[in-house]
Parts: sequence; C-alpha cells; structure tokens
Amino acid sequence: MAKGESAAKPKAAGAAKPKAKAKPKAKAAPGPKSKPNIKPVAKRLESDFLPMTREAALARGWDQVDFVYVSGDAYVDHPSFGHAIITRLLEAHGYRVGIIAQPDWNDPASIDVFGEPRLAFLVSAGNMDSMVNHYTVAKKRRRQDAYSPGGKAGLRPDRAVVAYVNLIRRTHKKTPIVVGGIEASLRRLAHYDYWSDKLRRSVLMDCGADLVSFGMGERSIVEIADALASGLSASDLTFIPGTAYKAKSLDHVYDYELLPSWQEISADKLAFARSFAIQYENGDAITAKRLVEPYSATEFVVQNPPAAPLSTSELDAVYRLPFARAWHPAYDEAGGVPALAEVKFSLASARGCFGECNFCALTFHQGRTIQARSHDSLEAEARLMITDPEFKGYIHDVGGPTANFRIPSCAKQLEHGVCARKRCLWPKPCRQMKVDHKDYVALLRRLRALPGVKKVFVRSGVRFDYLMADRDRTFLRELCEHHVSGQLKVAPEHVSDVVLSAMGKPAGKVYREFAEEYRKTNRELGKDQYLVPYLMSSHPGSGLTEAIELAEYCRDLGYMPEQVQDFYPTPSTISTCMYYTGVNPLTLESIYVPKSPHEKALQRALIQYRDPKNYDLVAEALRKAGRTDLIGYDEKCLIRPKRR
Repeated sequence: MAKGESAAKPKAAGAAKPKAKAKPKAKAAPGPKSKPNIKPVAKRLESDFLPMTREAALARGWDQVDFVYVSGDAYVDHPSFGHAIITRLLEAHGYRVGIIAQPDWNDPASIDVFGEPRLAFLVSAGNMDSMVNHYTVAKKRRRQDAYSPGGKAGLRPDRAVVAYVNLIRRTHKKTPIVVGGIEASLRRLAHYDYWSDKLRRSVLMDCGADLVSFGMGERSIVEIADALASGLSASDLTFIPGTAYKAKSLDHVYDYELLPSWQEISADKLAFARSFAIQYENGDAITAKRLVEPYSATEFVVQNPPAAPLSTSELDAVYRLPFARAWHPAYDEAGGVPALAEVKFSLASARGCFGECNFCALTFHQGRTIQARSHDSLEAEARLMITDPEFKGYIHDVGGPTANFRIPSCAKQLEHGVCARKRCLWPKPCRQMKVDHKDYVALLRRLRALPGVKKVFVRSGVRFDYLMADRDRTFLRELCEHHVSGQLKVAPEHVSDVVLSAMGKPAGKVYREFAEEYRKTNRELGKDQYLVPYLMSSHPGSGLTEAIELAEYCRDLGYMPEQVQDFYPTPSTISTCMYYTGVNPLTLESIYVPKSPHEKALQRALIQYRDPKNYDLVAEALRKAGRTDLIGYDEKCLIRPKRR
C-alpha cells in the first residue's frame, strides 16, 4: 500500500488485508536507522559449541584439529545453518573440527587460529551467496547482513569462497582445501555472473581449492574425510559422488560427457546455453553422467554425478546431532545473529523440490527428489523447542523448499531417477505424479496436538498447483482452519501466461481457481483470511504488455504490493541463462529479456501504479505500450491525466 493510501477492504479473495496480523518480513536493504530483529536467547556455555579459538580446542585436549571450517557466516549451531550440520556430522564420525567464522580476509593470521589442520580446510561463503548477501538486484550495497553479529554488514568479502581460499593458500601451500555451500555449489562449472555481467570460470579455476562438494554435502563430506584419513591425497579424490575436481588430462576419466570448452562458451552464447542444458539434465544421482568442462589441453574441471539423496533414517540422524540451537556466546555482546530468529522455532520437514521454477537454483543444488524426515524426528525436535524458555507456543513453520511436498512425485523416481526432459508440474501435472497430502496433514495434526503448542504455522511456500491437483481438499481446509493467521503468502509470481511459461509456473487460471477455493473454504469456516501473492517483475519473457497485464490484475484485485521483487539473475538457474543468452536453454528458442534499469523501473512501477512517486513512470510505460486508454477517469484506468 502506498503511503497515505486509504485502507479500503480488498475487492477480491486473492488480495491482502492491509492490516492483518502477520509475521513481518525483513526488507532486503533496510535503511540506516533500522535495527535487526534480534531477541536474546537462553545462556549457552562456550563448551556447548565446537571450538572457535585455540584455547577452546586445548580445553578439549586437542593440540591439533583434523579440519578447520572457514565460514562467511557467524557461527550459529543450529541445523538451519550449513556449517553447523557439516561440522557436527564430522564430529559424530570422530573428527576434530575447529571453526573460523568471518575471518579478516586481508590478514593471513586470521585464518591460522588453529594452525595446520591434520586433514583439510573446509571453506563456505555461508548460507547465502556472498554477492546476493551484499547487493540488491539494482547492485546497490545492502546495509545489513542477517548472518553477521548484530546484523552488521561488511564482515565477509565479495566472492567469499575465492577470497578465503586464496588467503589460506598464502600460508598453507599444500594443505587440501574443500569448498562447499551454496556459493561454491552453483559455481562449480562456468557460469554467468550478473555483478560483472560476464561469464566466469569454475570456482576451482579461480582459487586454489582441490575439490568442490556440491549440493547437500552430508554424504560427500564424510567420504572425503574418511579418504583423507586413510592416507589418500587430495589429488586421489576423483571418485566421490557430489564433488568436482581439476584434472590435467582425461586419461583416467571414464563414462563422461564433454561440455563445450571455455573458449567456445566465451565466444558463443548459444554454446553456453547448450552447455547449461546438458548440466541441467544431468542433475539426478541415478541418471546423471560425469561432465567434463575443458579450459585448455591440460586443464579440465570434472563434475562427478550428484550424491544420492539421504533416506528418511539418514536425514533423521542428521537432525539428532547435538546442536546447541543458538549463536555462539561470543556474539552476545553484539546482540546475537538476526538470522536465527527466522528459523529457531521452525521445523525443516523435507528437502528437494520437483516444482522446478526456472528462476530457482534449488533444482541445481538440492535436486528434484524429495527427502523427508519422519514424524517422530520432527516431533522430537518440536518437543525440544517447547523446553526453550523463549518458546511462546508458536511453531513458526513446518516445511522446506515447498511446504506441501513430503513424498517423491512418482514411485519410479527412486529406482529410475527423475525424467530429464519432462517436468512433474509444468505445463500441466504429469499423469504419473502422485498427489497426496495425507502424510503432511497427519504430521501437522500431530504437532499441533503437542502440549505447550498453541499454533503451528505453514509459512514456507505452498505449491498451489499441486494442491489443486489433489481432489481431496482436506489439506486446504485444515490449512485455512489451523495453520494460517490472517494471511497466506503464495507465489503466483505473475499472471501473464507468456511470462509464467518462461518461469516454468502454471497458467494464470490455476492461481485464480486456487484463490476462489481459498475464499470459499474460509467463508465456510467463518474466517476472514487473505492471500498475499508474491509478484516478480522483469523476468525474461516480460515486456511492457505483460507488465500492464499484471498491473490490471492488481487493479481488479484491489491490491498493491508494498514490495515487488525484480528478477535477480543468480548463478546456475534456467532464467539466468535466459537473461544472459536471450534463449531458453532447453529449447534454444529466443525470448525477450528486459535488461535496462529504466525498463525494469517501468515494469516495477506498473505493479505499484497507485504510488504517486511512480506516476511519471507509469504514464511513460502506458504511452510506450500504446495503452493510453488506461489513463483517464474510468474505474478501469490505472492513473488519471496529469493536471496542467
């Protein structure tokens, strides 16, 4: 809602109620006077955590650690943080791990806290890509960092993985270095870099690391650790699924597919599109081939097939690890780490996503096969939350990449792998797809029945097209009755079928049908609850005509979003490949791409056409698109003529 705009009741069920109570979402780049949302946590002892100092390691009787984990995030020992899972998993396998969180990347001494590790350095930029963490889509510097003490920005470098590895190599020339996490995972092969507006080589070519552990790294990190502990050198670790490595020749590389070379993709965008399509189609642990990306006659990056998904019992075991579930006491004086507040009382029920939105990197990172925790595991974690003195009776979320995905999309996936060229939900739900919410409904019922729990919210994205494919409306009814508080946030992203097709999202009518079902269900329950649609501007495929179509939809809905997300081209997504090449990499068909900052501003202004600050931009957009019929006094007009 624009400042000063009256809070009139929305005209349709799909609109957001202006003052409904909902958990506020932190802005991407808050102003300098805003304060991070930090609450104190129960007092934790330093001994509850893995050591961050030489003294803490010596207190455990360790004169040397096996691994030093270097992270771009502050140390939060909670299973929502990748560094916590990997380090606790290594600890469970008998390895000694020291953590260096947010070292000074200009000072080699900051990386030498524990001296030389016995086996290897492990390096991650953190839970977010460092460039996304630092910059808005307009490439403006963010003022806060939720993963740093007190929300302070500037405690990690740009391209943190490369910076940290090169810092380590200044002192430790031969020690094995393994990089992982989202930043390294999505840069394991050549990729388009939005911030420099050019292709960049594999992260392995830009730093001195020996291996990339890509995807969810539990399997690969244990195999790497055991191999190094057995006496193998880093150069011998060419056989581990879920890793990529550098090779000087292909004499001992077998069963691989050769990608276009670095020289080819640098010279020809279509070659890069073809290369990306091959990578995308080789993302399943069962069907994927080994991929080789040549850089010269003696330089290759070899990507092994992804690691197999974890079974339910294996995933449960990960979440049974002895996490302190708090930030390290070293951050108490700064007020803690803001990112913990969003996840402390939330439950991660599953991994993976077969939704395959083109702008999302989850397919490339977590894969399409759903991996779900057992009800017993989730209840055990919920009971642990209930004992926390800060718990107020509300479980903030039970979900994952997609809240209502708890089972594989079809039975054959577990034996034959996911389909390389077919999707489960797009353009329409596959006939082989199993649509069933019974397991999720049973889980939510079990959690909300726990003593001490007042409410269980579902705040992860609900995939409404999957919900609509289920003839049984039990989940929708219980969602509205028990798991929504005034507003349900969903992500139609757009309404133009042209743009939705480019996004890999269902046709606009599917969302409209869902909105009507949602309205009908709430009316039957006697509840006054609303939908808050997330909308995206400037995605490939969206011109001014499509942006106006979205503006007209918002007009008819009686809703103007307070925030609109411009498409952000992050590494290793189909949409980013479209943005760079101008073609859909899976079909090689041309697609329109809005790139200029001014055109992006026009599209964003159209969605927020009621904001007086956007008047001139909206008028310009309507004139350019030949839609001056929307300038006038009719109720269907977006803006009125400007008075002289």
